Amino acid sequence: MTVQQPTPEEPLRMVAVHAHPDDESSKGAGSTARYAREGVEVTVITCTGGERGDVLNPRLRDDPSVTRETLPGIRRQEMARAQEILGVGHEWLGFVDSGLPEGDPLPPLPEDSFATMPVEEAARPLVEAVRRLRPHVMTTYDENGGYPHPDHIQTNRISLAAFDLAADPQFAPELGAPWEVAKLYYINGFHRQRFAAVSRHLHAEGTPNEMLDQMLQRYDESNDRLLTTRIDVRDYLAIRDDALRAHATQVDPEGPFFRIPHAVETAAWGTEDYELHISRIPVKLPENDLFAGLRHEHLGARA
Repeated sequence: MTVQQPTPEEPLRMVAVHAHPDDESSKGAGSTARYAREGVEVTVITCTGGERGDVLNPRLRDDPSVTRETLPGIRRQEMARAQEILGVGHEWLGFVDSGLPEGDPLPPLPEDSFATMPVEEAARPLVEAVRRLRPHVMTTYDENGGYPHPDHIQTNRISLAAFDLAADPQFAPELGAPWEVAKLYYINGFHRQRFAAVSRHLHAEGTPNEMLDQMLQRYDESNDRLLTTRIDVRDYLAIRDDALRAHATQVDPEGPFFRIPHAVETAAWGTEDYELHISRIPVKLPENDLFAGLRHEHLGARA
């Protein structure tokens, strides 16, 4: 099968695969907001309902309306608000959050939770979505999940599986006509190069951030992922933050995500970063566009 290039008349399309509601707003949100406003059909796909997430906003921890029973519905409401702010489409895969096990030894994951499912079985609804939405680009997490949450690691696994299986005409024809996604990216949001650049800028201004400096001590730059693609999101930082704050049970609005001024981010490192993991079309690296190689010449070069 040859990758189907977009025609001049059709919009570009992408899917961003995430583990839980709120991940779409903390990882790659500036990029999806930008692309949506540029006319790209962006769909966020959330694998689980985030049912086992903790209430991290101190203002809501003692709120009697926020209970383990009401949290699933609340998280759906929060996701709908974040979706509206980002300007993207959204779909649920419908799996159950696996939680983040703690202890030594680690306890087993809950039965029938997302991370316990066979990869091909868990990939089926994503295959159906890919064949129906026909994205040109997919974004997901690296093989370590970006950080080692079992649902994030499983998200990587089913994304890779769906990338292959959606294109295979022999696999589950009942899930739709085969579709080849042209490019698969890993979101590379947490790396030492970015943290170090922001820290240097803050120190130069005489306003060092202690939390950031402590984080830098735990990061080894030699372990940074490859940065192949950097998307300018300087005009979308406020939208990103508003979307993240929409997940009120999951985010402290005064927490560390919001303590670095946008002016500092803009000056020190104004991009969201990706690793091009698989491409079925010719590419020239580095890139400043997830759709590099897919745009028609008459659209002009993307700044």
